[in-house]
Amino acid sequence: MAALRGRCFYVFCQQPIIQKTNNRWQSVAASLQMQDFLNGAPHRKHPGVTALKSISLPEDLQRAALSVIHGATMSRLADRSHRLTNFLWSRQRQTEDSALRKKAITLEKIFREREKERDRDGDPQFLETQIQKKVLSELKKSTYHWTPLRYDEDVAMVYLAARVAGGYAAVRRALNEIKKRDATFSPHSLLDFGSGVGTVLWATHTLWGDSLGEAVCVDSSGAMNSLADRLLRGGIDTGDPMIKQVYFRQFLPVSPKVQFDLVVSAFSLSELASQKERRETVRTLWRKTHSYLVLVENGTKDGHQILMEARDTLLMEEDKVTFDYRRPAVFAPCPHQLTCPKLKQHPLLPCNFPQPYRPLPLHGSADREIERFSYMILTRAGPGAGPDWARLTGPVLRRSQHVHCQLCCSDGELRRVVVTAHRNGRDMYRCARNSDWGDRLPIIQAEEHTPAE
Repeated sequence: MAALRGRCFYVFCQQPIIQKTNNRWQSVAASLQMQDFLNGAPHRKHPGVTALKSISLPEDLQRAALSVIHGATMSRLADRSHRLTNFLWSRQRQTEDSALRKKAITLEKIFREREKERDRDGDPQFLETQIQKKVLSELKKSTYHWTPLRYDEDVAMVYLAARVAGGYAAVRRALNEIKKRDATFSPHSLLDFGSGVGTVLWATHTLWGDSLGEAVCVDSSGAMNSLADRLLRGGIDTGDPMIKQVYFRQFLPVSPKVQFDLVVSAFSLSELASQKERRETVRTLWRKTHSYLVLVENGTKDGHQILMEARDTLLMEEDKVTFDYRRPAVFAPCPHQLTCPKLKQHPLLPCNFPQPYRPLPLHGSADREIERFSYMILTRAGPGAGPDWARLTGPVLRRSQHVHCQLCCSDGELRRVVVTAHRNGRDMYRCARNSDWGDRLPIIQAEEHTPAE
């Protein structure tokens, strides 16, 4: 506990006057600047709050989804939905050939050492054959066998029951970050890659309404496109769509010059077969982005690493084919453009965020569930003006007269910070106490900090 009691200070848009009192650094302008920072808002709604309370599907979408599901009369729908959810959550990337070769070489060395220790004088060719068999056997046991998932009409229906509410909640939470932090942004065009049942379209329409003039939904599954179109028409094949100017395609638009205000890929990069295909797809999506590119994946180790791979592809590699030379910048969740500290320090622990939601009211469903997801938002507008606030990357632990916060800071470091009214001011303390996992705090530098383990 003593190690956690480091001294912290925070910096706002204007430089505060700092004076030393009783051997502690404190800001005498903290209260005044916090009032400017709050801009009259209550502490529970301070500008860094981006996490949402329990999310429900739009009434029109829920009504249409229930109509389609009940009309399908599928047997064992609840059981199949549960199994599909588990399958998608446990899904990993396909192992690359280079990684397989590296692993095979390591295994071969291990087995050769074992044979030397046994001091065998048998036929060298026979021993070589045995070692190769053992290497192949071990590779088969320890390598994830990735197979593409084909969404026919039955699988699409099961996916609707299993994932429409959770997928909508994750996308809505990610898009809400743009809505809250960039009041001037109002997308007129949307490109949804891997659109599935259309949750991205519904979430975008919920947040920006009729400003959305055109939406192109791209999914390689014709069954998924047909189902998404039925949902737009209230669950029937005929009738007027509830959201206008929506176009369904099985391939991305060909012209590299066509851009969209908002480009989204939700739970789709993980369905691509190789790292090369994912990188090429991310580059294509970025070329088609005019303002914001939003990537969402499952909050698993592989989901997080897929997003970090996409982030590095855009930030660190020069695109040889481009018509828009504005460089990408990370908008959220990272408060910096540096290597992910969590990936660097804890590669097996993903950076993810929880979002409560209400699932479809089907037989056996719970009243409330939590979608754990990872996301990445990149923008062409460049890094935002003002200080880069820290991001809460874990639960906020509220204790008597102090709050423990796990933060990803603007210098690319993970830190555990203790916020108190005495040290940080009453307003800062109350803001921290009213924040949740995924929110931002204006603590951007720390003195005598405690690194997160």
